[in-house]
Amino acid sequence: MNHKRLTLFAGHYGSGKTNIAVNYALHLAAEGKKVCIADLDIVNPYFRTKDSAAVLENAGVELVSPQFANTNVDLPALPAEAYRLVQDKSIYGIMDIGGDDRGAYALGRYTPFIKEENDYRMAFVANPYRPLTRTPEEALEVMREIEAACSLAFTCIVNNANLGTETTAEAVLETGEYMKKLSDLSGLPLWLTTAEEAVAEQLAGKVENLLPMRLQEKYFDLPEQKARPLFG
Repeated sequence: MNHKRLTLFAGHYGSGKTNIAVNYALHLAAEGKKVCIADLDIVNPYFRTKDSAAVLENAGVELVSPQFANTNVDLPALPAEAYRLVQDKSIYGIMDIGGDDRGAYALGRYTPFIKEENDYRMAFVANPYRPLTRTPEEALEVMREIEAACSLAFTCIVNNANLGTETTAEAVLETGEYMKKLSDLSGLPLWLTTAEEAVAEQLAGKVENLLPMRLQEKYFDLPEQKARPLFG
């Protein structure tokens, strides 16, 4: 898998970008890379990169998160340490960007540095089973809103099609047409397809660039999503 020095994950609220960011950081660390992950999500107080702090620390991944993450204080304050990701070229930096355009504003302060270095991948995380991105056209609209908010263009797409604990290999495979159309509309390639480890085993050999994932514990606390026809 080809890696950029900076990898940014963004998408609509509930797309699953935080879980992907954590798993990708662990993947890089397993390859022996020096990794730092920054939680720039000032929108979603429920899923936090900090939920995986112990796992990341055990893997040697440095975590930068808002000072009041995982407390009852809700302040949209970003840590100054996050600038290290764009300044320290010796690390592989991963940024977990807040949901939709509101969260993307936080990324704007780092955009000039990211563009100057030009060694980044900005991935749009798409889950066709989420209510507000059920069609490729809806997903494209969210994509454009995020780009406008942070003044940085997406470079690729991540297929994070899932139905929570009800996800099957078939549910992932059924999103092929959706992802192709989103790729055609946006002009961007599909970079990764993600799936929980057990599902990923069933997808082996059927899907290219597959990233098996371990889910954060809080993932299982959410109400289960129900399968609905795509594009409907």
